[in-house]
Amino acid sequence: MTDTTPKVETSEVRNLLFVSSAGGHLSQLLQLKPWWQHHRRHWVTFDLADAHSKLDGEGVTYAYYPTTRNIFNMVRNGFLAFRTLRRLKPDVIISNGAGVAFPFFVVGRMLGISTVYIEVYDRIDSKTLTGKLCKPFATEFLVQWPEQAELYEGSTHIGALY
Repeated sequence: MTDTTPKVETSEVRNLLFVSSAGGHLSQLLQLKPWWQHHRRHWVTFDLADAHSKLDGEGVTYAYYPTTRNIFNMVRNGFLAFRTLRRLKPDVIISNGAGVAFPFFVVGRMLGISTVYIEVYDRIDSKTLTGKLCKPFATEFLVQWPEQAELYEGSTHIGALY
């Protein structure tokens, strides 16, 4: 049996910062493990039981929760984003939402950091609030369904992560 795991040269290793809500958002980013396992990475998510179990052994910064339409925590997460991005100096921020992504994308772009947003799998026929907010700050905006590509002009259809 041959090993088909992609090999990455040391010079290609990047500093990645994954930002997402816990639960399904986090699970979707974990689907990218064959790609990210060869890079340096850090995670920003919520201090919840599933995040602890899924990210055991990973570097994690816990964001302020809840974020759904919570302006106070959005501002707090903006300050957290600034501190975290200055400390970690990631090459790219990758997120699929939800609300915690927005302050990291805004601050990331202000600091000249590339940002990649992946629209969630389960929203096919309408834009998500986080997708609408993050799109102007996304260096790359990726969608999992062709129908989503019609909603977000200039997006790239990558197929499902499941």
